[in-house]
Amino acid sequence: MRIVSTTEMKELERLADEKFGFSEKLIIENAGTSGANCVEQWFGRKSFSHEIVFLVGKGNNGSDGMAIARNLVNKGYKCRAFVFFAEADCKKDLLEQINMAKSFGVFVNFVDEVYQLSSYLDEVGADCIVDCLFGTGVQLPLSNFMYDLIEYINNFGKPIIALDIPSGVSGDTGEIQGNAINADLTLVIGFPKLGHYIAHGPRQSGTIKVLDVGFPRAFSLEGDKFLLRPDYMVDLVNPRDKFADKKVYGHSLVLGGSHGLTGAPALAAQASLRVGSGLVTVATWESQYQELLQRLIPELMTGYIPLDTNKWSRLLVDLNKYSSVVIGPGLARSTRARRLVLEILNNFDGPVILDADAINVLNFKEDKDAFTLRNAPTVLTPHFGEFAKFSGVEYSELEKAPVRYLKNLVDQIGCTVVLKGPCTYLGCTDGSVYFNYRPNDGMATAGAGDVLAGILGGLLGQDLKVKEGGASLLQRYNALNRTVAFSIYLHSLCGQIAANDYGVRAMGAQSLITSLPKAFKNLDDQFDKIYQEK
Repeated sequence: MRIVSTTEMKELERLADEKFGFSEKLIIENAGTSGANCVEQWFGRKSFSHEIVFLVGKGNNGSDGMAIARNLVNKGYKCRAFVFFAEADCKKDLLEQINMAKSFGVFVNFVDEVYQLSSYLDEVGADCIVDCLFGTGVQLPLSNFMYDLIEYINNFGKPIIALDIPSGVSGDTGEIQGNAINADLTLVIGFPKLGHYIAHGPRQSGTIKVLDVGFPRAFSLEGDKFLLRPDYMVDLVNPRDKFADKKVYGHSLVLGGSHGLTGAPALAAQASLRVGSGLVTVATWESQYQELLQRLIPELMTGYIPLDTNKWSRLLVDLNKYSSVVIGPGLARSTRARRLVLEILNNFDGPVILDADAINVLNFKEDKDAFTLRNAPTVLTPHFGEFAKFSGVEYSELEKAPVRYLKNLVDQIGCTVVLKGPCTYLGCTDGSVYFNYRPNDGMATAGAGDVLAGILGGLLGQDLKVKEGGASLLQRYNALNRTVAFSIYLHSLCGQIAANDYGVRAMGAQSLITSLPKAFKNLDDQFDKIYQEK
């Protein structure tokens, strides 16, 4: 599903009208119908003892809200709208919606003070509040009046539904200044906005539901920002050959571990094996080899990295027998570790996944050539802190504009970058960015990132299109980017399953690996459904 900026959204509305004859009035009507259906579904069609109260502003957000209120009244619900400006200031389209809503039975009150709303709600009550004050058209900072209104609504104690985006949240940056609606559900018009997934936006938006308002399907296929969904990956899981040799399914190498941190490569290697790799070898520093052995399952092959760098020649020659290399989990932040990472990048002609310390020991200014001159695909998997350190960007600035900084880094180093967080951003070499929005506090646990690195190594090692040395780098990256997208989605799905099975407090990185069978089964079921609908 496409994600848009507010400028892109306005352009799509203009094109819909001029090129397709799909007017703003039709958008409002469709939003009214689908929005009312979604509200009813969300509440489980229960009967209300009070009213659904709409807070209406001057713009199109208010018009959409009045259309939803009208359709809810038509379904038998009681609705009341509080309009926060004089009737004489109504724009034509909004006034039409208000008058239609009135004729259908929506009660409408024009008010200009917060106490007029608060006194009514404190005495009469409400079952739900619907915020249709600003949407993406908010001008920050908020006025004192709007600050007080939002403060009252947030503290009222009833479910809040925001229309398009919670009032007070920037549609492009997700920032707030002072205050913003804290929604339980956000009904998005047409396409999700950047502000839903950046900075404060996710915290304020609650559950996000996108309303189909009838935009041409071609609009959803354009652009460069997308929400990661199963329909993008439906053809990525290749059928396995019952008669194949284990070497057909790749041989992944995991390099990492240092004193006290050998669990990290052990988790990555186990994850790599459990996503279907034929062979997996895990190696650590010579001095930590015995420690590593204590942590491994018997299916894994082992090796060690000599501390004497003069003995690395055999290791580098043997790289050619692997189909993918994961380097970094628990590796340590030493000069020797830095040299090892650079040697891998310079000597291996297959996909390399740089995770954790493999990123920490490098920096963009000094090591750019190691990426741009490499004739094989590379994936970096930093969290926000690692990304900021590597790229030289201030952490606070990265939080405000992660997509911009991500696209800039990918463009400069020519590699795929996975920026990990509650919303994970996948920056692809073709300029596109995919958003994987599945926040899960159970994933905030040691080793979760190591499991993702292992999943990436295992799946990329099995992908023949990525492994093929005869294909162009562009072709290999096109294949790699989709496999990386699948890996990210699979990893987060494991997190969701683990949270359901173990609870977010009790789950750990091993729980993610244990959840892989259910995750693959879940994806198979989703893909079967998609195929049936085609």
